[in-house]
Amino acid sequence: MERTTCCVVGGGPAGMVLGLLLARAGVEVTVLEKHGDFLRDFRGDTVHPSTLRLLDDLGLADRFAALPQRHVHSIQLPIGRGGELFTVGEIGSLPGKYNYVAMVPQWDLLDLLADEAQREPTFQLRTNTEVTSFLMERGRVTGVRYRDRTSGSTGELRATLTVACDGRGSLARDLPELGLQEFACPMDVWWFRLPREESDPQGLVANAGERFLTAMIDRGDYWQCAALVPKGADAKCRAEGLDRFLAAFTEATPWMRRGPADRGPGPRSWDEVKLLDVRMDRLRRWHRPGLLCIGDAAHAMSPVFGIGINLAVEDAVAAARHLVGPLREGTVGLADVRAVQRRRWPTTVATQGLQRIAHARVIGPLLQGRSPVAGGEPLRLAEVLTRAPWLKRVPAYFLAYGAGRERPPAESLRRSG
Repeated sequence: MERTTCCVVGGGPAGMVLGLLLARAGVEVTVLEKHGDFLRDFRGDTVHPSTLRLLDDLGLADRFAALPQRHVHSIQLPIGRGGELFTVGEIGSLPGKYNYVAMVPQWDLLDLLADEAQREPTFQLRTNTEVTSFLMERGRVTGVRYRDRTSGSTGELRATLTVACDGRGSLARDLPELGLQEFACPMDVWWFRLPREESDPQGLVANAGERFLTAMIDRGDYWQCAALVPKGADAKCRAEGLDRFLAAFTEATPWMRRGPADRGPGPRSWDEVKLLDVRMDRLRRWHRPGLLCIGDAAHAMSPVFGIGINLAVEDAVAAARHLVGPLREGTVGLADVRAVQRRRWPTTVATQGLQRIAHARVIGPLLQGRSPVAGGEPLRLAEVLTRAPWLKRVPAYFLAYGAGRERPPAESLRRSG
């Protein structure tokens, strides 16, 4: 039987940030990751300004800057009958040097965080280690049971506090006392790539087609495309044929029709179009004695606004700030984990509220073939508003920082330079 002070389940952005911050502050922490490495098909490769500032505070800005990346400075939407692109969010106009979203393969970011954390004597990352259940004593979570996926051996790891950072498939979500609350989502998402030409727009671009919506993320030599299709319609839409979908996609993207005729090929088969089953939910309680849930384990977000990773990282920063002292002193209790949920709950509820409004008033009607505006009139108000430079900062700030910035514990800071 093994023991640690904090057992972090899941080596995603929330888990690795939390592990690094706690270890930097002298807390003994063990991160259990069921995969052998971070090289997987991640869909969230966005690093927002709040996370960039965190990396700077941790002294990792230079190492991060050396990673291959693309910077997104604006958000563009087609507005009006002709689908003319308007910039509705100017991230580049925000103050400070991190006025962009960095597009970086998530495995590169996680490798950087893991490498830095492993410099700390109190940190341990154990890969190929799948958590199978919680250890319970007198109503308290006292650690986890695990299975080594390489050898097949099993074991137990006892911990003063266990933090679930293992996403929407977390074991913690099976605990009935945490109360999972689910919300309807009108869409699923197809992910695929398309070649990008130098004459194409830059940044983050959205388009609307016949019963589908897309978000195209500028990755330099290609577009990372997310197509929103009606919920549960994956099989039906695929049966209509890939060529038909790609033709409709091009028809809904006027600047692609005006681009070079020799644009490279898109996906050649449906195997290159991946399905994401979209869910949106949250736990009513993120904790019980000995256990805390953060990130997608506590609240699965819609891809609308693309800020799920941002929220997960901010959860980890807030958790570290509230828990460092109690973990080091051996006094962590229910009041401490409650404080983390109390801090992060308003931002989570507000963000999901905005996403639900977007689902009901924009995405749902468009996927049903209806205009989100009564009478099918163009979005004249949005067209006027986007011409006011100061208004473009509102969605830009929300995308960059969410409802506000969390501050890491002072013991974890090592500023760049």
